[in-house]
Amino acid sequence: MTKSPFKPSRRGFLTLAAGASALAAAGTAERAQAQTATKAKIVIIGAGAGGTALANRLVRRLDGARITLVDPRADHLYQPGLSLVAAGLKPAGYVVSKTVDWLPRGVTLIPEAAAGIDPETRTVTTTGGTSLSYDYLVVAPGLVLDHDAIEGFSLDMVGENGIGALYAGPQYAAATWKAAQRFTETGGLGIFTRPATEMKCAGAPLKHTFLIDDIARTTGTRGKAQFLYAAPQGSLFGVPIVAEKVRMLFGDRGIDTAMQHTLKSIDAGAKRATFADATGADVQMEYDYIHVIPPQRAPEVIRQSGLSWADKWTDQGWVECDMASLRHLRFDNIWALGDVAGVPKGKTAASVKWQVPVVEDGLIAAIEGRETVEAYNGYTSCPMITRVGRAMLVEFDYNNNLVPSFPGVIAPLEELWISWLMKEVALKATYNAMLRGRA
Repeated sequence: MTKSPFKPSRRGFLTLAAGASALAAAGTAERAQAQTATKAKIVIIGAGAGGTALANRLVRRLDGARITLVDPRADHLYQPGLSLVAAGLKPAGYVVSKTVDWLPRGVTLIPEAAAGIDPETRTVTTTGGTSLSYDYLVVAPGLVLDHDAIEGFSLDMVGENGIGALYAGPQYAAATWKAAQRFTETGGLGIFTRPATEMKCAGAPLKHTFLIDDIARTTGTRGKAQFLYAAPQGSLFGVPIVAEKVRMLFGDRGIDTAMQHTLKSIDAGAKRATFADATGADVQMEYDYIHVIPPQRAPEVIRQSGLSWADKWTDQGWVECDMASLRHLRFDNIWALGDVAGVPKGKTAASVKWQVPVVEDGLIAAIEGRETVEAYNGYTSCPMITRVGRAMLVEFDYNNNLVPSFPGVIAPLEELWISWLMKEVALKATYNAMLRGRA
């Protein structure tokens, strides 16, 4: 494979990143000058990346709107950082901030969970008994990790008996590193899993596998360890060219695979996992370390609201919406944003960055009585860490086309230091700018 001729210095890279952020902020400020007068009542369910970024943008675009965010979480989690915490590269606090610190003036936060959505009467009720009427609704509550679907597993096991589960939150990511570090020191069989459902950042289980492999090599204990990646799918990644690259890297690094294997249960005391193979038969494997990623679904309030697809993802409940506009197909005053959106791609923070302007324009267009001009093409980005200090910046769309942001500069399928910096340094700054509505 041809190597990229671009070899930037650290100073050059950081200058490039700072310049890009400044341009993004300047562009946002220019757009914010034109405001639309309205008395519209807008409710956003979820103050995660999507809901917070959208609220910040709408405040600058609308004059007089009543914008309400519904979310019980006091902490905001920078979820892309969890894989770094689970490899001992960042402390748990690296991913934690306060939800209220990101919210603009002019937005009301209801610190309760949504308990019901009635799209016919245009009302949202909360767990605290609050009833909110809306003219426009954006559902962005994220997703639910269905840990109960793995028989014998519970979160209090993480960090003990060789069990990891980085998705569950910062404390669990830190506990995952505790178990993974012990594995890198003592060796044995490490099993790395992913679920059969759609999931946030499908590259995360691969990153964790690569990182723990590399750390074992660095500590000189890799010869004592076996690595097995077990997944329900038939390929290692949803984009064929990326799947082939990962297959080659796994081959080079001695990482075995058990495709079409779905994790069913764990016996923590015996350190034994049971998988269902392609025929449905049970396959038992003893492990020294296992990383668990459970099935993932829309929150119950979404699945009970009548907003989910009726003919696909019926076990998962993702919101029925148009792939390009993210507008609901049956209720034209409702949009889906982020993980909960029922589209074929887009469950990453980078996807949210491109979805938010689409929902923003669609909602404002509805208020102004015009057609929307923005469309989401399925953009998803995965800085695929392949070792400490190296990553591939993989970006793709609905059609599995690679859509690199830096063509001729960053080769998407090469393990590069600059791609690692994009993940380890620049991504969080961009994410924070996105939360403020400025990227």
